[in-house]
Amino acid sequence: MQGFNTNTELQGNNMAYRKVRAGHGGPLHSRTLENVELQATALELEWDMEKELEEPGVDRFQLEASECHPVGNSSDGADPDMESIQPSISPRGRFERLEEDTDYMTHFTRPLPKSQWRTFCPLTRYTLLGAGLFILGLILGRYTHVTPSQTSSPPPDNDLYQKILQDITAEKIQSHIRALNAVSTEDGELSRALYLFRQWTDLGLTNVYLANYSVLLSLPGSSPGTIIDKTSKKCYLPDGDACNPLNLETITSDQLFSFAAYSATGTLEGEMIDVQYGSTRDLSQVSASNQGTNRIALLKLGQAPLIYKLSLLADAGFVGVLTYVDPCDLPSQQSQEDKAFGITLNAGGDPSTPMEPSISGSYRELRKNLTSLLVQPIAASLARELLSGLPFERGIPCTRLSMSATPGRRNITLKIGTKAEYKTIYNVIGYLKGATNPDRYVLVGGRHGRWYQGNGAEWIGGAAVMTQIIASLTMQAKQGWQPDRTTLFCSWGGSEFGNIGSFEWGEENRVVLQSSAVAYISLHHPVRGKGVLQSVTSPSLLQLISDIHKKFLNCSRGSSCPGPRISSVQIPGDGTFFANQLAVPTAEFAFQDTGTTEATGETILHLVSDPVLPFYPLDVALDVQNKLNDGKMGADELLAKAASLRESSAFFQSEMMRPANDPKERDPSHVRMLNDVLQKLERSFTIAYPPPGFYRNILYGLDARAVQFSILKNADDMQSPSKLNQSLSLILNAINSAETLIRSGLDLFENDPNRTS
Repeated sequence: MQGFNTNTELQGNNMAYRKVRAGHGGPLHSRTLENVELQATALELEWDMEKELEEPGVDRFQLEASECHPVGNSSDGADPDMESIQPSISPRGRFERLEEDTDYMTHFTRPLPKSQWRTFCPLTRYTLLGAGLFILGLILGRYTHVTPSQTSSPPPDNDLYQKILQDITAEKIQSHIRALNAVSTEDGELSRALYLFRQWTDLGLTNVYLANYSVLLSLPGSSPGTIIDKTSKKCYLPDGDACNPLNLETITSDQLFSFAAYSATGTLEGEMIDVQYGSTRDLSQVSASNQGTNRIALLKLGQAPLIYKLSLLADAGFVGVLTYVDPCDLPSQQSQEDKAFGITLNAGGDPSTPMEPSISGSYRELRKNLTSLLVQPIAASLARELLSGLPFERGIPCTRLSMSATPGRRNITLKIGTKAEYKTIYNVIGYLKGATNPDRYVLVGGRHGRWYQGNGAEWIGGAAVMTQIIASLTMQAKQGWQPDRTTLFCSWGGSEFGNIGSFEWGEENRVVLQSSAVAYISLHHPVRGKGVLQSVTSPSLLQLISDIHKKFLNCSRGSSCPGPRISSVQIPGDGTFFANQLAVPTAEFAFQDTGTTEATGETILHLVSDPVLPFYPLDVALDVQNKLNDGKMGADELLAKAASLRESSAFFQSEMMRPANDPKERDPSHVRMLNDVLQKLERSFTIAYPPPGFYRNILYGLDARAVQFSILKNADDMQSPSKLNQSLSLILNAINSAETLIRSGLDLFENDPNRTS
């Protein structure tokens, strides 16, 4: 294999499926097939769907061999051509004809029954000639006498879609933002939840209700954490201000809530050590001469999940952590060097009821601290001063903070005081019922929780966008429109403390969601400033999101245009439960105020209305191969299995495009089973026990630059051959499970009584 695109962030080049060969009815490796010379019909993949529908008399099948060959081994025994394949971003994911290679023809071959494994050249010629004339007569008869019941269904109402999207305007969203800003905050989440409940009900959603849970929250104490530099005798607050008595009397909410939820508490004195990003390589450079002292790590956020890095630090013997964001890792338009922030160490859900919903009667553990480390987030300006003793100054170009600036050892005293309390959080849930498949749910999720009172901008944008999407959809529903699948709108509480609301509701409804959840569209933080439209999505949705990106980039032909910035990476937010725990395909758009809203709206419309779900298994298979194509994985069996999955997925995708594009092929039960296969594909890639902070769904990477599977990074960090072999085994089993599911989907086409070749 060679020539695969190893960049997980698609750059928007024209891509097409190329030279894919896949067998059906058994293993797809050429070594297996070379034992039998298959005399079978072949399906040409490079088909022009529009032409096929307009010219039904054209036979798309042709005889693969024109000469007689005895049954036996292949003469050359060569492996199939494994050339460059990239995911298509053509409309609706169709296979495009390759103009640059007009002589090449690809075939998917189906083996004959064993009773026919023999030579049959002369008889076959006459039989095929007679059969061809007979079929031609049937086709002519059928299409010269078409009854009304045989006509194609009308295409989707694009005008209706445009009406819905055009109704989602910036002015209407701003109106919702003003209304949300006016909501009282005296009773915490309840007032915001009740406002959304009444708003959604008035707009016309059905079965709107509040789902509340009593959960354990980690809250700041009466005073913020402090850091004392023993060398300079200075005391600092997390934002770098001096912690003199006058400042302590005028503490702001920003300063008080600059803490790490669920951190260990107490007072600790030790040596501060710069560990950069806390990777195993960074930690290996830490001097072994101070192993016996209390060590407090100065840690940059980024490159790996914080919870994972904290586990490495704890294993390395550290007892405290000061964490910050390097200014060079921030967008150029942001200036956050002198601002502290709050973080949570909770991976998800109520810590007192791990993996179980916090319903009445549940057993609870009082887990105030989720780590043995004392963790305190600080401003970058304070990190610079602790490193060099000099105040922070912005430079151009940006200079990363590093241990090279550290003037010898520096001892500090860290004091952290937090408290744990049980509080009630509220989720708001509302339904827009589907017509054909009301038991299939497309979830659209945002949040109404916030870190503290007065910090509302982060959640209000998403809540306003969701409310306007609801208003636009319900307005059309009142005029008679109804989606195929049910749209489930969710506004989550407790998000800032570890996505607690979404986890608790998801755990309570896990059984239903495992069979009914189709996709999750996140509005956790849709507007983050002016910039290029970006998306995070699971591999199943890469095709759809790429198409939508191209539409909203508004690039004219011949002009330079930035490619779509799309990746499949772990992101914080309430979509974590659905992408991570349930392996439901997810997507989130960010940046560009109006583009985000329109793109989100169009994605929802496709997911709730397309007869065949817009999930593309070949994109998943290609993503798997990309993750294994970094030159480090030498397991032949694993690479062969990935190639086999690609071949099966290509065949399956070519078949699924028929009902996706031809209404005459949409037998309801058949389409239902086809969608079930597409819906479940990513579940094959979940593992039971991922490293701390890693997704169970191994299709998601740690960042857009990472190529390999995330669990292989953990194996590399551990530098353990047995851990590497175990990780490779998990990947192999996941690929095998996915191919088994794909093959079950291929059987649908084989056994479809209404299918005509």
